[in-house]
Amino acid sequence: MAKTVLKLTGDIAKRAAYARIMDAPIGHVVTIAEPTRTLDQNAAQWPYLEAFAKQKQLCINGEMQWVTADDWKDVLTGCWNGEMRMAAFDGKVIMLPQLTSKMGKGEFSTWLEFLIAMSVTGGVVVYPEKERMFA
Repeated sequence: MAKTVLKLTGDIAKRAAYARIMDAPIGHVVTIAEPTRTLDQNAAQWPYLEAFAKQKQLCINGEMQWVTADDWKDVLTGCWNGEMRMAAFDGKVIMLPQLTSKMGKGEFSTWLEFLIAMSVTGGVVVYPEKERMFA
C-alpha cells in the first residue's frame, strides 16, 4: 500500500480516512498531526530576520560580528525554545539549527509573536516596504 496523506476537511474526509485505516494491513502506522506552517507564515519571518542581520551584531569567539539572517534565525529560535542545541565534533562546538519547517501552524504563530517581540525590545526596525507585503 502506498503512502497516503489525507487532510481532514470535514465529516466526509474523516469517514474516508477511517475507511483507509480499516483497509490498512496490520502493522501500518497512522499519524494525525496539525498541518505545518504555511508558506505565508514562513515568508513573514524573513523581514524580521533580515532586519536583525542588518542592524545587530553577535559576539562570536569574543568578537562582535555581522551575521546572516539564517544565523539570526538559529540564534533566535534557540532563545525561543529556551535552549541552544549544540553538539561537539572534532574538537569543535557546533550549534544545531531549529527547524521552523517542522512547526505546526499554531507553534509557528507563537514563534512569529516571539520574533516580533524580540525585534521591538531589541530596537530592530523592520523596513516599512517589507511590512507592506504582509499587511
